[in-house]
Amino acid sequence: MESSFDALVERARALARRGTRTILGITGPPGAGKSTLAERIVAALDGSACLVPMDGFHLANAELVRLGRRERKGAYDTFDAAGYVALLRRLRDGQDTTVYAPLFLRDIEEPIAGAIPIPPDVPLVVTEGNYLLLRIGPWAAVRDLLDEVWYCAPDEQARITRLIARHEAYGKPPEAARAWALGSDQRNAELVAETRDLADLLVRLP
Repeated sequence: MESSFDALVERARALARRGTRTILGITGPPGAGKSTLAERIVAALDGSACLVPMDGFHLANAELVRLGRRERKGAYDTFDAAGYVALLRRLRDGQDTTVYAPLFLRDIEEPIAGAIPIPPDVPLVVTEGNYLLLRIGPWAAVRDLLDEVWYCAPDEQARITRLIARHEAYGKPPEAARAWALGSDQRNAELVAETRDLADLLVRLP
């Protein structure tokens, strides 16, 4: 267990100094603080790292409607998991060209292709998302493509409170935000929690 942000930065910096392209995964349940931690780590490394969120591989809303999964958006089968695996493999290959990753825009709830450039000389890629340690379908290939995985394990009530606030901030009425956090999100959180022991490090920041 690690609870010091400074210690996490030093651990990430050591990964960036390995001399070859390294990929750090940050995972945990919805609302665990993965995105915030990943952004802070990348900012602290000041040009030595790029952030590639798993959320860029959300299926488009129209496709979720076609599949009958729109009301479960965020579940493991509402992502292009095989596409995410393919991107990680490209990043590991250490090509001499810039690789582009998609970005998920929460204000429109849709992914945007080719929005994140990862130059070939960036030594550390930080990727974050719920299902990095999941052993189902294409997700099972993710763990072997990551050099190290950190699992964010916050206080549970704080996680739920933060998650409800996030849903409200992006337009859900309070009752709908709470229902989503305690319904679909909670089912996803319980699935993700089963993968916790596969992580290299548990993180609980204050």
